[in-house]
Amino acid sequence: MIAPLALDLGRAFVSLLFDVAPIVGVLLGFQVFVMRKPVPHLPRVLVGLFLVVLGLAFFLFGLETALFPLGRSMALQLTDPDFLGLTRGIAAHWSAYYWVYLFAFAIGFATTIAEPALIAVALKASEVSGGSVGAFGLRLAVALGVALSLAVGTFRIVTGTPLYLYMIVGYVIVVVQTMFAPRMVVPLAYDSGGVTTSTVTVPLVAALGLGLATSVPGRSPLLDGFGLIALASLFPMITVMGYAQISQWHARRGRLAARSAAGEDA
Repeated sequence: MIAPLALDLGRAFVSLLFDVAPIVGVLLGFQVFVMRKPVPHLPRVLVGLFLVVLGLAFFLFGLETALFPLGRSMALQLTDPDFLGLTRGIAAHWSAYYWVYLFAFAIGFATTIAEPALIAVALKASEVSGGSVGAFGLRLAVALGVALSLAVGTFRIVTGTPLYLYMIVGYVIVVVQTMFAPRMVVPLAYDSGGVTTSTVTVPLVAALGLGLATSVPGRSPLLDGFGLIALASLFPMITVMGYAQISQWHARRGRLAARSAAGEDA
């Protein structure tokens, strides 16, 4: 059991060496031929590079052996006719899959809260804004967006409705919000949609979509199994701008209340 796993891990490591080689080549090429300077602390850089490749190999190997199978397994179990109390081979009403929607919401929220890229962006946003953008509040808003997107996305897979309808409506909402949201938060909201689709979220989301499309009668993994990641990058833009708009409204209401109280005291 251990020997095949070690062999697969070795293959992943060698494959990553070839994948990382172009990046290293570009960096070294610019350093040596454009900057015309030696690489500072070359031994430490080489050790760090080795650790990066080794860490990526372990991470990707873990995804293939754990997270992808786990996501598919959960989707298959939650849509099993025996679990739902349905007759096999017969398409059920969309309301019968409420556990799927709940699981998608929960897993979307949990994976996004743990997303390293989002944590880094949230801390930087809080630092640059002088604390006016709360790091944890931003993470909660993005996590809520991803959770809603996965719940809606699994509903789309179960019902078989076209993806473009959800994308059109979603981006219309984004455009309208962009015109009214605080200007400082709009670029951050757009970036938040990108950082959610990263190392932790994508593997589970992709596995969930493919597993669900495979197990629901009448659905195609190719046509219906993909699209969750697109929704996961759309909804956080809506929730982050909505969070900023609610905060702005609450602050304005507080200022009006303070002025009213000051006027009564006068």
